[in-house]
Amino acid sequence: MSVHSTTSGDAKPVTAPGIRARKGETPIACITAYDYCTGLIADQSGADLILVGDSVAMVVLGHEDTLSVTMDEMLHHTRAASRGVKRGLLVGDMPFLSYNVSVEQALTNAGRFLSEGRAKAVKLEGGQTVVPQVKAIVDAGIPVLGHIGLTPQHVARFGGFKAQAKTADGVKALLDDALALEEAGVFAIVIEAVPEEAAQLITEAVSVPTIGIGAGPVTDGQILVYHDVLGMFDKFTPKFVRRYAELGELSTETLRRYCEDVRHGHFPAEKHTLHMGEEELGKLKKIKKAKR
Repeated sequence: MSVHSTTSGDAKPVTAPGIRARKGETPIACITAYDYCTGLIADQSGADLILVGDSVAMVVLGHEDTLSVTMDEMLHHTRAASRGVKRGLLVGDMPFLSYNVSVEQALTNAGRFLSEGRAKAVKLEGGQTVVPQVKAIVDAGIPVLGHIGLTPQHVARFGGFKAQAKTADGVKALLDDALALEEAGVFAIVIEAVPEEAAQLITEAVSVPTIGIGAGPVTDGQILVYHDVLGMFDKFTPKFVRRYAELGELSTETLRRYCEDVRHGHFPAEKHTLHMGEEELGKLKKIKKAKR
């Protein structure tokens, strides 16, 4: 696994203030990761922000949506990813009902992402309704990434994974959410599955970077799911996803070749096989002879 020049050993770790300062500059590249291996690869790619997303529920754990993943599972995956991420800003995604019940609950669970999961920031879904939680978490010294638009934890209310803010009133409501999150102290805001015009209005209105996913090229950065980018997950592929490779098909074909080689005796071959030295082999022959 090679390390790109963008992630050389002397590269400084990306911080939440550093991400915030990127507003209007070079677009911010973000990707998800879910364990040590994906975290390591994402970090070596030069990604600025690496999110341990609750999408782990779907692409790793096999659930139909993101609602079933628990705090303990998110902490487990975040802690694993943290071992591979040395440069990018590692963000833990707070799962369904881990911050909605009370400000105290939100603060406690956000703290666990840093103390147990070794994340450097957390992400919450929602706008004005989660402002008290965001303020409390930020005041406690924990950076917060906002998330508005299509928020997957609200999929039941939306009636499915549907684009948001498709009307002028919808855009106005989304803008109000973004401004409220900015005031609450988030360092950036994810905007998911909205028309480009809505994303542009919000991006121009807030002083913090916007990270788009299905929001067009007008945001300050982009984020996609690791498995979608690599073509490893095809159960649900949104229109806005670009598959840069088809590793799912390649992996299946590669493993099929392995299985066939095992069945036909082609693996392991001589070059994959260990042998004892002559002296020890002689001792082994005496042991075998003595047992007869």
